[in-house]
Amino acid sequence: MDSSATDDVNQAIAAELQLMDPRVRSSRGLTQRLLDPEFVEVGASGRRYTYDAMLAELADHPGSSTQAYAPTYEPSEISGVLLAPGVVHLTFETVFDGRRSRRSSLWRKGEGEAGWRMYYHQGTPVPPGVE
Repeated sequence: MDSSATDDVNQAIAAELQLMDPRVRSSRGLTQRLLDPEFVEVGASGRRYTYDAMLAELADHPGSSTQAYAPTYEPSEISGVLLAPGVVHLTFETVFDGRRSRRSSLWRKGEGEAGWRMYYHQGTPVPPGVE
């Protein structure tokens, strides 16, 4: 991977990590800057979330509490690949409140000052005992 592709992947990873930060998750304005207007998520429950639904609901989702000792997402094994100019695919795992999930996100670079924004996300629960 050339240095430009590495930079793009690293920027997408940094943005992904921001979206797991409870201070960002609890702020509609900060979240809005990180989600693409065409954003879609397929949640672990099978529910489909759109940009508008996620902006309206994220502050109430698990992992958004800024209270001390509230559970937070613990990411690991984050890796990414530049699929095309301005499009990065990330895969990683999280542990949240003892539950493990495998995750996949597509990020695309916005125009001008928009920066990297999450275009698609899917989380799949990993049952206990599965490697």
